[in-house]
Amino acid sequence: MRLPLDHFDLIARWYDRALGHPPDERLLRLLDARPGQRLLDIGGGTGRATAMLAAAEVQVIVCDTSRRMAEQAQAKGLPVVLGSVTRLPFPTASAERLLVVDAFHHFVVPSPAVAQDAAASELLRVLAPGGRLLIQEPDCTRRGVRPVIWMERVLMMGSRFLAPAEMTRMFETVGARQVAEERDHYNVWLVFTR
Repeated sequence: MRLPLDHFDLIARWYDRALGHPPDERLLRLLDARPGQRLLDIGGGTGRATAMLAAAEVQVIVCDTSRRMAEQAQAKGLPVVLGSVTRLPFPTASAERLLVVDAFHHFVVPSPAVAQDAAASELLRVLAPGGRLLIQEPDCTRRGVRPVIWMERVLMMGSRFLAPAEMTRMFETVGARQVAEERDHYNVWLVFTR
């Protein structure tokens, strides 16, 4: 069950302070974004993961459903598009880089299974041939992630966490090829191309 409110609209003003660490070396290395490339930050909220890439002349566009999170990204000077991952408002093969940081488990409308399958198809649709799609998610197979899963259930966020192998199968089913996977004690980073 999902509450009839947008949790992210409620926390947008404080989101960067709570989670505002800049992208780490691993994310930057795996994404391998170059100046002039178009990067779509899907579910990018405040743009916390891509603001420094925009400063390095990567053509960043943040796409999110939360109007207040998008306003925070715009305040940083980032271009923003309001839109759903289940029907991305971008042309086919239009981005060399796609980034989904700590958001895939929130793709749950109209239902988790429908939204996440549609998200995999849509992300691959807008990815240019030879481009990179990087997904960073809490690794639900790790014990340290269980409190986060529990908290999101208590808050009725409707989140659906997938194990890394499930995500890989989902993306391979729609034609992606996995080129990298890395983990730490909390996160998994999955890199796909088409």
